[in-house]
Amino acid sequence: MKPSIRQKLDLLVDRLDEIDRMLSAPDAAGNMEQFRKLSRERAEIEPVALQFNAFRQAENDLAEAEAMLADPDLREFAEEEIAAAKARLPELEIELQKLLLPKDPNDEKSVLLEIRAGTGGDESALFAGDLFRMYSRYAERQRWQVEVLSASESDLGGYREIICRIAGLGAGFGVYSRLKFESGGHRVQRVPETETQGRIHTSACTVAIMPEADEVEDVNLNPADLRIDTFRASGAGGQHINKTDSAVRITHLPTGIVAECQDGRSQHANKASAMRVLAARIKDVQVREQQSAIASTRKSLIGSGDRSERIRTYNFPQGRVTDHRINLTLYKIAAIMDGDMDELLDALAAEHQADQLAELAEQN
Repeated sequence: MKPSIRQKLDLLVDRLDEIDRMLSAPDAAGNMEQFRKLSRERAEIEPVALQFNAFRQAENDLAEAEAMLADPDLREFAEEEIAAAKARLPELEIELQKLLLPKDPNDEKSVLLEIRAGTGGDESALFAGDLFRMYSRYAERQRWQVEVLSASESDLGGYREIICRIAGLGAGFGVYSRLKFESGGHRVQRVPETETQGRIHTSACTVAIMPEADEVEDVNLNPADLRIDTFRASGAGGQHINKTDSAVRITHLPTGIVAECQDGRSQHANKASAMRVLAARIKDVQVREQQSAIASTRKSLIGSGDRSERIRTYNFPQGRVTDHRINLTLYKIAAIMDGDMDELLDALAAEHQADQLAELAEQN
């Protein structure tokens, strides 16, 4: 291990001890804001400190085993211990390096998921509906909440566009960290229900995963920069026809970014939803610019932020899902479409982490 990294880890262990002393002080709870801040810092440092302690213990085991080599009666046992310690040390060091990688400040945030039908007409809209169900089922497995903010349904089913919020039930659920690599073009190959001759059609949808913005801290929305228009919502007829101008469209004049919502029953609810979408879209532009800059330096396709990139193909006749960025093909399309996405998402996260480790190695 490089001396600079060991020095940093020693400082983190010392800092953890210092935080523990501060949190155990009799007056620690007197300043709740400081208490929460220290608790969060401790939660971030503790896994690194525990891993470093395990690494140092393996080093001590190796040193003790090497000292035992001088005793003929213990030599065989010592050689086994040395081999085990030497095998364990590189693994522990890699795990330490992973824990030391820069954290994405958006990882713990909730997200706004936006799915839009692309080429393929009605079949594309049906596929958009299938993708929405896939992500909803995955969220259900993670015990996350899904809230539809805006939806434009297709005549034959599915969606021309749907926007929803996916949130964990508390801090630390890492919704964005799990879904952030889903943005891009998703292609489907299958025989549509309306196809009478059994021909396979290719359709596409775009998916955008946007970290939810804290309007106060993340995006400064000056009211003077916003144009707010109201209009009559279009519905499916009957009781759903809105007889008042409750639909809301908000335009951010400096960027031209637009968000609208008409699914709520009141203008107030629609305005709140549209503001949430607008803030997330503005923040998303900032995140994508940052990702693109990082990706161009790292020459990585993972997390490039390029929405036009075709990232995945869902081939129903062959029962496979292929992620083109990491050349991964899984023959479990039914399970994936039912929300069993962990193997796919884990592979993407591992590839991204490998890119970060490679960059770290180049810098050192």
